[in-house]
Amino acid sequence: MAFSPDGKRLATSSDDHTAKVWDASTGRELLTLRGHQNNVTSVVFSPDGKRLATASAGTTARVWDAASGEQLLILDGHDDAVSSIVFSPDGRRLVTSSLDKTARVWDASNGDELLKLSGHQDRVWDVAFSPDGKRLATASADQTARLWDAATGHELLDLRGHQDEVKSVAFSPDGKRLATASEDKTAKLWDAASGRELLTLRGHQMLLLGVVFSPDSRRLATVSWDRTAKVWDASSGQELVTLSGHLDAVTGVAFSPNEKLLATSSFDGTARVYILNIPDLFALARTRITRQLTSAECKDYFQTETCPPLP
Repeated sequence: MAFSPDGKRLATSSDDHTAKVWDASTGRELLTLRGHQNNVTSVVFSPDGKRLATASAGTTARVWDAASGEQLLILDGHDDAVSSIVFSPDGRRLVTSSLDKTARVWDASNGDELLKLSGHQDRVWDVAFSPDGKRLATASADQTARLWDAATGHELLDLRGHQDEVKSVAFSPDGKRLATASEDKTAKLWDAASGRELLTLRGHQMLLLGVVFSPDSRRLATVSWDRTAKVWDASSGQELVTLSGHLDAVTGVAFSPNEKLLATSSFDGTARVYILNIPDLFALARTRITRQLTSAECKDYFQTETCPPLP
């Protein structure tokens, strides 16, 4: 799932073979993208918000007009399901990961394949561009994450430390760190230049399915088969909040560009949007709560020691 660059729209992918675009503030459905013949595994906005790209279990990826929903391109070249897709920061390239053990780089204007990244020994679950567009990171079922030169396809680093499949990978927006999420129930932070392991985040009760940095690089969000999302301090590894509500595994996660919202998607067939900005959360609470909260409740629900007065 992904927010549009202006934060006004939210895109979700689904096993019903479609992707949808929603109004992020009201939840109103704006578009349904139809064309894939299999589960849609990933969706992302272009940096300018004018295009959407989707990946499918049917071995193809597609590019769409984000305003009209018109299909613009089909990217065809993988030999197995396409697990993830992302635009380069300048919007000129796309990269996909696949269960065929490769990642591929494409020209986003015409769909030509530019590079094939080979080296993983098992399925490649996720892929990410560095903020400067010069590197790529991949996450694989072979229990490793790898960094690559985005221009040449040369492998730069092999990150080993997880004890099970690595399901998700993300660069910090400042480009200095890399985060990975694994079926071993942990997330890890790495130095993106040296590959040195920095932190291990433990707290989920089941395998992890996704990880993402906040736009300011200060927080991380993870999602898990245990039906929760967690937000962490990206410097200390401290768990900040656990978000519950989904009735099945939580599969996708995205921070809004202004960092006030966190969106999650789930195998329960829903997407949810959580308010992370404490003043906004207090404002919402004032409309729904008729008594003053206790200090313990404020600490549990808002991560603050001081409760504001309610009218």
